Amino acid sequence: QVQLVESGGGLVQAGGSLRLSCAASGIPFSSTGMGWYRQAPGTQRDLVAFISVGGFTLFHDSVRDRFTIFRDHTQKTVSLRMNSLKPEDTAIYYCNAVYIVWGQGTQVTVSS
Repeated sequence: QVQLVESGGGLVQAGGSLRLSCAASGIPFSSTGMGWYRQAPGTQRDLVAFISVGGFTLFHDSVRDRFTIFRDHTQKTVSLRMNSLKPEDTAIYYCNAVYIVWGQGTQVTVSS
């Protein structure tokens, strides 16, 4: 079954940290770029971070110095480490396997 399953969302105070994980199954993980997107109510879904097969990374300007993305080819997981969280980071975060499948999303809420 082709799917991505996210975990790790939750409620955190401003300045805190969270780690999101995405477990992939049924996809050619070792040859697929992976990304994390987020969508707040009333807004479009935006790319937060991307990691290529070889480990090249891209970040949205608003998270560049606070978030880290990494992947484990053995476990077929991609994770997003989020530090110094701000209320404006509040959104549903989605894992994406480029051109293949989306995860169901996980809620991140940052209180001020």
